[in-house]
Amino acid sequence: MWHWLFSLALVVVALWIFLRWFEYRNVFHPYREVAPAPRHLARAPEAVRIPTPDGVELGAWFFPADPASPRAALTVIVSHGNGGNISHRISLYEILLDLGVSLLAYDYRGYGTSTGRPTETGTYTDAEAAVDWLVARGIPEERIVVHGESLGGAVTAELALRRPRLRGAILHSTFTSVPDLGTELFPFLPVRLVSAIHYATREKLPRIKVPLLFLHSREDTLIGFHHAEANFAAAAEPKRLVEIRGDHNDQPEASPEVYRRALGEFLDATAPRLR
Repeated sequence: MWHWLFSLALVVVALWIFLRWFEYRNVFHPYREVAPAPRHLARAPEAVRIPTPDGVELGAWFFPADPASPRAALTVIVSHGNGGNISHRISLYEILLDLGVSLLAYDYRGYGTSTGRPTETGTYTDAEAAVDWLVARGIPEERIVVHGESLGGAVTAELALRRPRLRGAILHSTFTSVPDLGTELFPFLPVRLVSAIHYATREKLPRIKVPLLFLHSREDTLIGFHHAEANFAAAAEPKRLVEIRGDHNDQPEASPEVYRRALGEFLDATAPRLR
């Protein structure tokens, strides 16, 4: 009997370890090699290092705005999705630079040239460190808009909750939570029972006080449009939901004009907060 119980315990422990590993590998897909910024961008980035309170150093690109731009007072922080790194979001940077804002794109710990290993709590710390870096350069939180793509949208939601003085938050193709998405992608696994990574976007949205813009495509086959609808329904006002085009990894290239217009209108609609 004891031998049988010991064997069963070993199986349970091994299964638990496998599920932890499986969850982690499906949530985080860091890519270390950072490609140079393309020369055709409107402004060249400054490669910077951002320290975090727990001793990690983040790699980042900072694009200062053209002082003559009517939106030069604004800075957008980009929190990217769970794969790649800052060098894989060039089409988004082109749109933001065209809108005339300053831009800070950073890599989470363990991504690109950032040190450390990615975790849920770590990515939240990283996002706050990006805000603090801008504030230390003389850019107040009231002039910062945060933009999150996919997993980065969940990071952005937490950041907007922690920093209510931000000018606004943009959630692009963001899930309601990791367990919700995991249940859809892996219905044969007890995702809700064993999940240790949550990124619970929807439950945070009613408490977020900054203006919110949701961008999502009905053609998204990874994170379905119903996630955007549920997030939008849960969010407090002011909020707006704009439909874009393309599958999950096709954006914003699939509808750049729609994307650009939505971002521009959102930035301009919150302009009174600057006065």
